[in-house]
Amino acid sequence: MQESLDSDLSHDKEQILKDHLQKCPECQKHFQELKRIEAYIKSPSHIRVSSGFTTGVMARLPKEKSSAGVKRWLRNHPILAAASLFILLMGGSVLNIWNDDQKFSVTKQPNLIVENDTVIVPEGEVVNGDITVKNGNLRIEGKVNGNVTIINGKRYLASAGDVTGDIEEINQIFEWLWYKIKDGGKKIINLFEGE
Repeated sequence: MQESLDSDLSHDKEQILKDHLQKCPECQKHFQELKRIEAYIKSPSHIRVSSGFTTGVMARLPKEKSSAGVKRWLRNHPILAAASLFILLMGGSVLNIWNDDQKFSVTKQPNLIVENDTVIVPEGEVVNGDITVKNGNLRIEGKVNGNVTIINGKRYLASAGDVTGDIEEINQIFEWLWYKIKDGGKKIINLFEGE
């Protein structure tokens, strides 16, 4: 009878059991009781768990490592992970270039005097072309026929000083970054124009 309930009987033996149950009321009653017991055991309606069962089971589970959570997040959000990595690397590159660009320098022009970290256009002198001073100061007492750019410094214009072009002071990283972008654009334009 148990083999029949477990569906382990061959077709021939199943037929023998059915024939016997039709003739024997006692075995038929026993077989029906076995069926009811099996149905009761398989039914979840009689199973009741305590109110804190789920909380208790969850508390006993091993804790997930934080690296597993990060890995799962990266796997589920690959575009955000790539964008974050790109921003991180670009930010690091910009800061690295900014820090490397902290040495004093000046564009070579005749008639300029350099004293410590100050570049001077002397009174009565004329500089034809642009002047760029990095990490220093510029004092203009003469005349500049061109643009003046001071990066991380100050400009002092004497009363007789004169600049025909634009004067630009760059003292913050974002201004410096914009200056680098514009300067790169000018170089690309000059390449295409054949200069």
